[in-house]
Amino acid sequence: MPSTLLEDSIIFELEGQEPWPQTITLYQPYEVEQILLPDSANCLAVQAFLKMCDLKFQIELRSNAEYMSPSGRVPFIKCGAFLISEFDNIVSFIGNKGISLSDHLSSNCKADMRAYISLVNNVFVNAELYISWIDEVTLNEVTKPRHGSVYPWPLNHYLNWQKRKDVIKKLNVLGWYNKTLEEVCTEVKNCCTALSDRLEGNTYFSGEKIPNELDALVFGHIFTIITTPLPGNKLANIVQSYQLLVNLCKRIETSIFSPQAIM
Repeated sequence: MPSTLLEDSIIFELEGQEPWPQTITLYQPYEVEQILLPDSANCLAVQAFLKMCDLKFQIELRSNAEYMSPSGRVPFIKCGAFLISEFDNIVSFIGNKGISLSDHLSSNCKADMRAYISLVNNVFVNAELYISWIDEVTLNEVTKPRHGSVYPWPLNHYLNWQKRKDVIKKLNVLGWYNKTLEEVCTEVKNCCTALSDRLEGNTYFSGEKIPNELDALVFGHIFTIITTPLPGNKLANIVQSYQLLVNLCKRIETSIFSPQAIM
């Protein structure tokens, strides 16, 4: 059953009281042979956020990471007694511990940041799921072999079928399943245009010299789209035409990652 507001407030209070462990453990699928575009983008976004918060963490690669996750999605972190999955929930959890990249912003700036985070989640995540699981060429040449690579036959075929069924159901509810590839590309272009316009003239989205949650999220998706080879590279071609977003990725890569950490 869904939790009540009182239960949520109690959970947040308990989270705040739980002392920090020495190291946060971040769980994600195997990077070389298994992880797919949407999961890779989300995992990199969380890694970037944790690094921006100057929090120590270690990465645990598990073939069944999505089945270990409390929400069935990756990445998820183990912090003390808590398991927290997905970018927004992890940001909220860390914030309840008293560590935030945007607490100092005005109410209007925070609302603006949340609106753009919602835009990224609604467009990039759905576009990545569409490319991976709906586009037939990518599905057969990349997604099925990678997603099923760590499981024996016939389990690999069943899990591929089950995952695609779940993605279709989600995209259908959100109105993305029946889009054409061209319509998906248009959605991505519009999102990139909005983000580029917001970033213009600034180092980071907040207008300050330090990044926040939105920068981490955009970095995760843009960097992964650019560096993930896929048939046709339609999303990468779109994103690479927005130089401000590409420069943001280079800036964050240089400032908080070593090249070995994200390749």
